[in-house]
Amino acid sequence: MSTLRNSSPLAVTGKYLALGFYVAFALFPLYWLVKIAITPDKLIFTEGTALFPSEFTFENFQTVLIATDFLSYFKNSVIVSVGTAAITTAIAAAAGYAFSRFVFRGKRLIIALMLITQMFPLLMIIAPIYKIVAAVGLLNSLTSLIIVYTAFNIPFATFLMQSFFDGIPKDLEEAGMIDGCTRFEALRKIILPLTLPGLGATLGFVFTAAWSELLFALMLINSNDTMTFPVGLLTFVSKFSVDWGQMMAAGVLALVPSCLFFIFIQRYLVQGLTSGAVKG
Repeated sequence: MSTLRNSSPLAVTGKYLALGFYVAFALFPLYWLVKIAITPDKLIFTEGTALFPSEFTFENFQTVLIATDFLSYFKNSVIVSVGTAAITTAIAAAAGYAFSRFVFRGKRLIIALMLITQMFPLLMIIAPIYKIVAAVGLLNSLTSLIIVYTAFNIPFATFLMQSFFDGIPKDLEEAGMIDGCTRFEALRKIILPLTLPGLGATLGFVFTAAWSELLFALMLINSNDTMTFPVGLLTFVSKFSVDWGQMMAAGVLALVPSCLFFIFIQRYLVQGLTSGAVKG
């Protein structure tokens, strides 16, 4: 803030204009999504690239909610995304703490193997994953998606949590153990409150990755009852046409849980950033 106060009015104006342009550029796809969703079908092609439709309608939202299986796809995506985010964050927090605080045989090898798993493109391993899932009888099951998403997100989430644990001095938990806490109590009462920003960031990353994933959901799910939202969007594409209005309306509705989730996570981000380890 002091830098802005010391800058000339022209420089300050330029910085705000650049920031405004960046925000407008980033939000424009979202605006276009909403614009197409509320445009009547008869005007989607006739008005072309007009920034504002001459008429507005919520018929697309009504059709998506009542005449399609969107609510079923929506529910399945929520189950998969929340389940994946919770399980992955719990495992990543435990693994990240172990990598940060302990030295044990094979530690570097394990880290190297986890890094190697991030090097392979998904298209290379989709066939083996499909055969494994089919062999254990989990095809067309939300459980298979949760397991696969968890396995693929754990390495990055673990390194993310390790970086947060590395930033917390070991002296804090050692002081707690000197005062009579066990290591687990020191972890629960002292360390975890300080890693709430890390937990929030990990939850947000994994939830977003699971919510928007298409490839595995398309390959492992063939039943209409267990389709997730990204796969369900393909139902708006027919052989000869695309129902743009309903597809965009479904996309707008799909933003709701993501926004609510990040609003919920933001509470804990602020709480973690403002909590202190010691008084005085």
